[in-house]
Amino acid sequence: MTLAARLYRPAGDGPFPAIVLMHGCSGMWRQDGQEPTASYVAWAEHWQAKGFVALLVDSFGPRGEKEICTQRNRPISPARDRPKDAYASLAWLAARKDVNAAHIHLQGWSNGAQTVLNTVKEDAPGRPAKGPEFRSAVAFYPGCANLLKASYRATVPLLIQAGGADDWTPAVHCEALLEQARGKGVPIEMDIYPGAHHAFDGFGEIRTRPKVSNAASPTGWGATVGANPEAREKAYARTTAWVLARDK
Repeated sequence: MTLAARLYRPAGDGPFPAIVLMHGCSGMWRQDGQEPTASYVAWAEHWQAKGFVALLVDSFGPRGEKEICTQRNRPISPARDRPKDAYASLAWLAARKDVNAAHIHLQGWSNGAQTVLNTVKEDAPGRPAKGPEFRSAVAFYPGCANLLKASYRATVPLLIQAGGADDWTPAVHCEALLEQARGKGVPIEMDIYPGAHHAFDGFGEIRTRPKVSNAASPTGWGATVGANPEAREKAYARTTAWVLARDK
């Protein structure tokens, strides 16, 4: 399978640090399919402005899917399939002359954030025995419940950003994961933004999505999503500072 992606790079020759960006269950693209979702573009351009090469990776299109949010039995797994995408993207970036192979980071949202958590495990699918490694990882509102079944250990510094009012991927499971992983070698930190819903770093108004599959819901369906400008601003600042501190 050949991955599809959008590349955002600064002006100049480099070599630059880089970051791989993993979209959520709604897919990478707007409904018209012409451009990536605005929140992903905003992050890609943010990193580009900071002097990073940003690679926004499409895990769904090459597999014949537009979105998987509304599917109870999702055909693409953030534990089994998408870590392979992340490592393939890492290898592709590391081979570029304009990228510093030792300074490639990873960031994802929701299903893509769950991908991040699975990618930085020691036994991650697609993780090469030798070769480049991610330098740090950031996971925005990941689903952490499934990872509590086994003792979790990250291989790179990890930052989790979560909404206190998230009813799709509740922060409580990630708090438990953090406690489980604490003191196991690499720093893992988490911020919870009070009153912030799922997708709080985006730009859409707060709304209910009744047709999405939701293991955290009593009915198994429906979730609240929408932007929280205050939380978004803090999360941008926190994430940027975290990555830059680990890029030195």
